[in-house]
Parts: sequence; structure tokens; C-alpha cells
Amino acid sequence: MSILVQPDTKVLVQGITGSFGAKHAQLSIDYGTQVVAGVTPGKGGQVFDHAGKKVPIFDTVAGALKQTGATASAVFVPAAFAADAILEGADAGLELVVAITEGIPVRDMIRVKRALQGRATRLIGPNCPGIVTPGEGKDSYGGCRIGIAPGYIHKKGHIGVVSRSGTLTYEAVWQLTTRGAGQSTCIGIGGDPVPGLSHLDVIKLFNADPDTHGILIIGEIGGSAEEEAARWIKKNCKKPVAGFIAGATAPPGRRMGHAGAIISGGEGTAEAKIAAFKAANIGVAATPSEMADTLLKMM
Repeated sequence: MSILVQPDTKVLVQGITGSFGAKHAQLSIDYGTQVVAGVTPGKGGQVFDHAGKKVPIFDTVAGALKQTGATASAVFVPAAFAADAILEGADAGLELVVAITEGIPVRDMIRVKRALQGRATRLIGPNCPGIVTPGEGKDSYGGCRIGIAPGYIHKKGHIGVVSRSGTLTYEAVWQLTTRGAGQSTCIGIGGDPVPGLSHLDVIKLFNADPDTHGILIIGEIGGSAEEEAARWIKKNCKKPVAGFIAGATAPPGRRMGHAGAIISGGEGTAEAKIAAFKAANIGVAATPSEMADTLLKMM
């Protein structure tokens, strides 16, 4: 069991003919992901050929869904057009859209969030590494990889990982894998101010998944998403949860890395988030190197 995507999930790649989209489509195919279609307006009818797999390219997401039955997409579309690409996926009826694109204007994402209200389509991202459900094979081959995360660091197992930081996602996953602790699903939700799924959204899914036995949550300064998740965990989550908050040394008022990683007044500080974690009995890692061990000691 896993959340959002399974090894048999059919995936399409929006922007598959661009260099970045093409590279990661290849890596996903190599990982065993069921990449069934590409979408690039004006290039319908062409074929994306990799490792003996011929992936048809369509002009529209709706056309790709009709012909292939895809249920999820990866968006590798330039920032100026990415919001429309996300909404095209939602309009076509995709269950999941994973927006990798960095630099989408906040105004565009506000429009996307409003448009997605009440719809069945879930959005991961933008500005995120995406989602990986590890498979059974060597180096977790045979799983589902949507985005840019390195597949080989994963291992099939029972730990759910959710993070705002891409690189800290990889660090946490590798720590778990090297300790023999596999993952059910790993999700990088991105660090932009207006994200799709939040920490809390993902935590609820992990809590309901019988095959996820422990949860690792990685946050950072800015916003209140981690505090909201902590309050819910304290009241509702029966599984062990550990976490890490990045940005403890960041000066107030200065953006650090992610567009959403900025402290405004007294809100969004690392101290406030760590205090919320401790109040919810979430194990707190003092440094990134302790993330996996902090959780495993609780299990």
C-alpha cells in the first residue's frame, strides 16, 4: 500500500519534448514508471523513444487521457505557462498533477488554487521534487517516480516522508534506506508560498494508510503549515512522527532559498515550529543528520 501513486499508475509528462522534461521522463521510464504519454502543443503525433519504449505525444492532456487512460502528470512547463498546464490537467480530469516548475508567479498560483477548489484533482508543488512510491526491485525499481527525485536512493517499506525541501527529502530518504528502513511513499511538496497539497493534507493520507507505520515531516521557516499539521497530529495521529525544521539561523525578514521561507514579524519562526512539534509529541531532530534516527528510535 502507498498513497497517491502506485507502481501501476499511468503517468503523462507535460513538456516531454523539452530538455528537462525529456531527461526526467527517461529516468522515470528507467525506474519502471508507467509513462504512457507526453503532451506538447503542436507536436502531437510524434513519439518519445527511450530504451525501447515508444511514448506517444499528444497536443492536449484531454487527448492523451482519452487514448491512454493516464491518471497523473508531471509538469515540466516554463513558469509563464505552467499554471495553464496545471489547469489543463485538472480540466481533463487527472487525479494528480505534480508541478515541478520553479518560479511560477504567486498570482498565477492563487488563480490555480481557487480553480482547484471543489475538484477531485490533487496538486503537488510547484517548485518541488515530486513523489516516489518505491518498487520491489533492486534500487526500488518498478515503483512510480513522478518528478526529479533520484529513484535509486529509495527502498520499499513502511515510512512516509513529506518535506518542503527537495534536498532534505533526499537526505532523509537516504538515511532511512541505509538503515534498512524503507519508505511507503515520499513526497516533496515544495517551498513556494502558495502550494498544492500541504503537510497536513499528506499527513492525513499517511495516517489513513495501513502500510505506513511511521512518518517523517520536514519543514522550514515561513508560514504556519507545520504548526497546523502538528495540532492535527496531536489530536488525531496514532503513528510515531518525527521531524526537522530548517532555517533556525535565518535572520527575520530575509528570504532563505524558497520563496515561502521568509519570516514575517513573529510568525513562521523555527522556534515556534519546533515548539509546536514538541507539544504534539513529534520527535525533533536537532540537525539534518539525525532525521532518520530520531524517527526510528520512536518505532
